[in-house]
Amino acid sequence: MRVHFIAIGGSAMHNLAIALHKKGVEVSGSDDEIFEPSKSRLANYGLLPGQEGWDASRITHNLDAVILGMHAKADNPELLEAKRLGITIFSYPEYLYEQSKNKKRVVIGGSHGKTTITAMILHVLQVSGIDCDYMVGAQLEGFEVMVKLSETAPVMIIEGDEYLTSPIDLRPKFHLYHPDIALLSGIAWDHINVFPTFENYLDQFRIFINKITPGGTLIYCSEDKTLQNLCDCSREDISIQPYDLPQFTITHGQTSLLIKDQKIPLQIFGKHNLLNVNGARLICNQLGVDDATFYSAIQSFKGASKRLEVVAKNEHTIVFKDFAHAPSKVSATLTAVREQFPDRKVVACLELHTFSSLSKDFLDHYKGTLDNADLAMVYFSPHALQLKRLPTITNEQVSAGFGKNCLEVYTDSKKLLERLYQEDWKNTVLLMMSSGNYDGIDLKLMADQICG
Repeated sequence: MRVHFIAIGGSAMHNLAIALHKKGVEVSGSDDEIFEPSKSRLANYGLLPGQEGWDASRITHNLDAVILGMHAKADNPELLEAKRLGITIFSYPEYLYEQSKNKKRVVIGGSHGKTTITAMILHVLQVSGIDCDYMVGAQLEGFEVMVKLSETAPVMIIEGDEYLTSPIDLRPKFHLYHPDIALLSGIAWDHINVFPTFENYLDQFRIFINKITPGGTLIYCSEDKTLQNLCDCSREDISIQPYDLPQFTITHGQTSLLIKDQKIPLQIFGKHNLLNVNGARLICNQLGVDDATFYSAIQSFKGASKRLEVVAKNEHTIVFKDFAHAPSKVSATLTAVREQFPDRKVVACLELHTFSSLSKDFLDHYKGTLDNADLAMVYFSPHALQLKRLPTITNEQVSAGFGKNCLEVYTDSKKLLERLYQEDWKNTVLLMMSSGNYDGIDLKLMADQICG
């Protein structure tokens, strides 16, 4: 087999390329820009393109398939050549389905928490010695790659993203997987550039539920009333299993589950993560893992990359980074930190980086999301607005959107860094929330200096 990746540098794409390489497939690829960690990881496997940019001559009759990433455009010269030659073209969700259509497919969806729930499931299955294929949206401790494809695993665990499939296939990715077992963690309107109304966004989840195979299972968070209404109206041939918040306690910064007469300590925290634990438990039950085995395994789960990940700490300061960007994620993450560390000052710094977050008409959705912070900062890059071809937003519009007194708004990453270095960090938690990188701020270096 020879497979060529157009836009190989993407997070999911480069992991799929590595997975196929490890499976023995001859892999080539191209991209017009490749960043870390994709660049080093591709180079480590000998898959890094010799030159950046697109070149139609890479596409020949010798290829068995082309896998097209979302980063490419519909007029990409390599894509056009593949069409001209009649080569089979897959998006990566289509290819994952092709690789898993004879396996039991478990798909984890929802506006938030899907990466963490998928990671929890994979961790428990690994500890329990249960073989599975998978695709997850973050690097996990103990897993070499984010995608695994094999001939032997009977199950595939897939994180089901609702964003678009490819430049030539505008279906949400999770519509392509046809799960036997599905989980939905919650619904909070996101991706307004693609789903212009909340009702349109809801429709994508209705379609996903209807894609569950006959006799399949739908597990969902019953604390989300919008989601509960959707699931209550699902097909009669689907088994429905709701989950809610388990009992827990927080003692000296340690969160523990209270299960019957047992106290089960966890390395993660936050009500949103405890909901995620319960959802993951029900999935694992479906795959033959009993509760006792699950609770034993989940105690060693440290979380997925960039999900309340500790960057640095000392006896009086902790610095976290988190992928939170949508309003519901920002609020849940900050609330978790506040509840976990009630006796510490909490400083929250959010970067507006996505299309939705940088849209002035969407800013009001952030109202109240930073209220749990003692000191709140918001950063956005005017250059990011230009790249996304969005109208300019002002510091005043951002402040009004969040509705928080004394909100500090920055558009220069150097000035943001200077401000952070000026703060007194004694008995303080710093929470850095972004799906970007604050225009190149080295969070590890910054955190080490703060905690040094």
